[in-house]
Amino acid sequence: MLNVHRLSLLRELSRRGTLSEVARVLNYSPSAVSHQLSQLEKEAGVPLLEPVGRGVKLTDAARQLVARTDEVLAVLDRAEAELAASTPTVSGVLRVTSFHSALASILPTALTLLSARHPDLRVEVFHREIGAAFDGLAAHLYDLVIGDQWPDEPDPVRPGMERQELFSDPLLLAMPADWPEPASLADLADAQWAVDPEYLPGGQWVRRMLGDAGVVPKVLCDTDDPLLQAHLVRTGHAVAVIPSLLMGPFLDQTRAQVLPGEPVRRLFTAVRDGQTGHPAVRAFRAALASAARRESPDL
Repeated sequence: MLNVHRLSLLRELSRRGTLSEVARVLNYSPSAVSHQLSQLEKEAGVPLLEPVGRGVKLTDAARQLVARTDEVLAVLDRAEAELAASTPTVSGVLRVTSFHSALASILPTALTLLSARHPDLRVEVFHREIGAAFDGLAAHLYDLVIGDQWPDEPDPVRPGMERQELFSDPLLLAMPADWPEPASLADLADAQWAVDPEYLPGGQWVRRMLGDAGVVPKVLCDTDDPLLQAHLVRTGHAVAVIPSLLMGPFLDQTRAQVLPGEPVRRLFTAVRDGQTGHPAVRAFRAALASAARRESPDL
């Protein structure tokens, strides 16, 4: 009998190319990954890996096995969801990954609602950026991703996953309260900015928006922490593009202005296709939607 966990490691190797990268993503040692794949070769009775330089590559038999592994894991996901639905209570562990602003705003309220509605369900929360979050969802490290999609960004949800929209979150220009209101973004050419790093979708979008307005931002702080960005605005040191989700609790004594074109980022949840009907997933999504309505009355 082929071990399902070892099959999933082979699938990750097919996706990532090296044992060290599989080990990094799954938080294993490369030697542990190599040992498990050696055991899988014994179970399969055929060679699955062949050496290439300092690395390895999959054999034809291994690639055929990987194609079947996706099917096996999808069936197991559905079976797990069906078993969970057959019990009278929502219980177990749900592993959720999300980004800064959701963690700081709607997630605490959702957890409060969930603990009252389903006290036997335990939620484990992990802060991950969007790429790592979807890597982990595909690898079965997480069960649900709370994600965001910035304007003009391709859909980050991958094949084999199901997306459910949460709400659209307006993006606002946040300034210190005593600053004069700019007539256009060009009026902020000499301002200091707090922005996301350039490798993140939000950082790319803000720089592109400012570039279209003829502004090269003078970056005071390059950080993916929106609460630090908000604090720099509140203390008079910078301007920033801040999601409206954070405006109330974190940006008192500041002023906010709608950006040209009224851009929004779209918040959503994503799960693997086979987990869509899982009672824990449905309960969490319901609590998150209720929390969004409480924290953002305009929804």
